[in-house]
Amino acid sequence: MDDVRESSLSSPSGTILNRLRYGVNEATGWRHFATGEYREQIRERLCAIKTQIVRIYVFDRYTPDPVTDWPGFARYVQGVLDAGATPMITLSGFRPPFDAAATVRWFAQRCGDLAWNCIEQWGGDVVREWYWCVWSEPNSDWINPGLTFDRYRQIYLEAAVEILRWIGPYLGGRRALIGGPAIDTFQPFWLDWLWRFVHEIDNALTGFVLWHRFGDWRAPGEWRAPAEEGLYRGLLMSRTAEYAEQAAAIQRLAGPRGMQNICGKLNASAHPEMRVGGPLNQSMFGAVYYAAALIQLMRGGADGELYWVGTDATGPYGLWDGQGRPTPAFHAKELVAQAVRFGDEIIVDESALGRRELLVLRARDAGGRRSALIVHLADRPRSYELAELLREADGYASQRRIAGGKDGQLAATPYRGVVEFDGLGVAMVTADATAAG
Repeated sequence: MDDVRESSLSSPSGTILNRLRYGVNEATGWRHFATGEYREQIRERLCAIKTQIVRIYVFDRYTPDPVTDWPGFARYVQGVLDAGATPMITLSGFRPPFDAAATVRWFAQRCGDLAWNCIEQWGGDVVREWYWCVWSEPNSDWINPGLTFDRYRQIYLEAAVEILRWIGPYLGGRRALIGGPAIDTFQPFWLDWLWRFVHEIDNALTGFVLWHRFGDWRAPGEWRAPAEEGLYRGLLMSRTAEYAEQAAAIQRLAGPRGMQNICGKLNASAHPEMRVGGPLNQSMFGAVYYAAALIQLMRGGADGELYWVGTDATGPYGLWDGQGRPTPAFHAKELVAQAVRFGDEIIVDESALGRRELLVLRARDAGGRRSALIVHLADRPRSYELAELLREADGYASQRRIAGGKDGQLAATPYRGVVEFDGLGVAMVTADATAAG
């Protein structure tokens, strides 16, 4: 029987069962991640943020081609497995004409051959756990002009049938994790694509839905965006609430069909230039944006999130560079992952939400472990009595927070009942005294 799940956003009791799995994308930085000199440091980073899914790309110009470079591709996949994570293989590289029957068949067979080769290399009992995403952003007129949903559906169906042909015998009655369409939510009518994907494709061929959400793709002042930096950043930060709303809307579609609901790309800015995206993503602003987005995804009932990207040696997106040196966004995710685990009961404090400067999340597991996250959304100094923010402020033993400034480093202190911010910041308090170090 399918796992029928409703959205968590409007839970009558206010308590939500967290089912968010943490993950990252590894695309342009795959060599550093899989074979580079600092790959062990990068894998330590992945473990520190409790990474469960790593999205990788095939038939893409930035990554090894499994047809012409199987050893390179195998090292790419093995890097994910060595980090203790599950690969999400994104199948792209299809070019117009989208309705050419011979080309569609060629692409589908290519996907099937890849699944077969993976089974030969790692075994069916391993590969059956993997995610297979057919395409990325097919609804984007910028990337795939002229591609309609009807054409995408035909491509998806043929590719999914070929993948299922090889992994099916190993599933043992479980559902194949084949999915898509990795929708671009910047595009108009994006929800139409997801609605049709969920309702027009057989359940046996759809295990998850994937969607992308960034704060913005524009630079300040471009395409009618606010030109003043403070206003622009305020606009982006306000959009973090949309992660809950979109996750809940998608969960209402996917949940009754038993599909996982995964935000497949997120960060503050999708702008490709370092001068624009870097100060937004790889800064305290990016750290707070990401922490707030994660909390909102939990509120909306999402099953997974994949930050764009893990390794980015010189670009504007990474949680760390080619040597594994972290950005503040990494430390923010580290705090979130330590505070909130899969299966925890969580409460997002609505009164704190009303302050517009704070997000407060309290988490508890079945064994009584307690922790809380406080995300400060305002870029000005403030201090708060935790007794005013947490209904159960006693019993906590330690506190960690991202200190302000350019580096955004973690600082650990004993629990004193007060949390202080010198601007944007993220703090965690826990009943575990060992967490202070």
